Amino acid sequence: MTKKRYLEKFVIKDLKDKMVFIAGPRQVGKTTLAVCVGDKFYPDRYSYLNWDNREDRRIIIDSTFRADKGLIIFDEIHKYKNWKNYLKGEYDKYKDKFKMLITGSARLNIYRKGGDSLLGRYYYYRLHPFSLNETLGKTEEIEVLKELVFSDSKKEARESFGILLKFGGFPEPFIKQSEKILRRWHNQRMDRIIKEDIRDIENIRDLSALQLLVEILPGKVGSLLSLNSLREDLGVTHKTISLWVDILERFYYHFRVYPFRNKRIKSLKKEPKIYLWDWSELPGEGERFENIVASHLLKFCHFLVDSQGYKANLYYLRDIEKREVDFLVTIDEKPWFCVEVKTSFKEIPSHLRYFKEKLKIPFVYEVVKEEGIDFLKDNIRVISASKFLTALV
Repeated sequence: MTKKRYLEKFVIKDLKDKMVFIAGPRQVGKTTLAVCVGDKFYPDRYSYLNWDNREDRRIIIDSTFRADKGLIIFDEIHKYKNWKNYLKGEYDKYKDKFKMLITGSARLNIYRKGGDSLLGRYYYYRLHPFSLNETLGKTEEIEVLKELVFSDSKKEARESFGILLKFGGFPEPFIKQSEKILRRWHNQRMDRIIKEDIRDIENIRDLSALQLLVEILPGKVGSLLSLNSLREDLGVTHKTISLWVDILERFYYHFRVYPFRNKRIKSLKKEPKIYLWDWSELPGEGERFENIVASHLLKFCHFLVDSQGYKANLYYLRDIEKREVDFLVTIDEKPWFCVEVKTSFKEIPSHLRYFKEKLKIPFVYEVVKEEGIDFLKDNIRVISASKFLTALV
């Protein structure tokens, strides 16, 4: 079973103008998306070239592309030492003849941060795991800085949310829905990230210590991330632990959410909170629930940046008085809506009211795991996660 991915129509449209890059975590479905684009819109007229294949590699190096093709898909080409200059040259030479779609792991993103010789020649997308709306096959028009619009597909949304929460959003475990497959998939994924992806790119001598860090980080989800505490746990220098955390983030193991800074509140200056790209690794109900909401919000922000060009960002709120709200989404650093996550509803937290008034946040949500919840109190909407997440991507 193959599900249509949320970026498909945007990739198709952008291929008409420039090269398109698709980056994201290992096994998130980048190659599958690229091939689907070829099958649907260039049937029998696209070439799929994988750098790991000897014959394909020869075609790439020799630039002997089939003349009867309209689309070339380059997979894993970032393993070619001079791939950026290569693509620049081939695009400039053949842009009127071929469309070019490039897929790659986190390494594609790493190299992209260097000197950008491809500037102005490509669009760039970050492919995320499945989210609730994507599994439901729904795509809604998003009006930024307006109130979110929620779907009424109650039973279907509840069932899909339960599967996502348990098995995560990566295609293989989500589609197969087997606990045994999920456990094996977790083990294989981390082995490949550390022993293949990271080892190939980064000069890390002690991979076993890095693997230990991977075992520690899930216990930090939803909390302020203290590098000093991690340094003490692993017995390494601050510089080393900082580098390792950066590397794991670049390879899409985790992501960090930073505090929102504004002169109206005495906010924290730097400590981020940490979340995993694969929330199914988390055993705790509360941490896993908060993480799935964080992942949906990050996907929403990345989508607005990559496909619509908005400067969307995900933050959390916390001041020196330790008042805190889990998430804040901004456009051009202007607050749009904030979200507090709770497994069940008891009362409206006072800090939600405080930040709403202090920062003039237009829309405020308390998102709960309980089903069948949706009411407004003091202009704060309390809503079940399975309904709230239908307003995102």
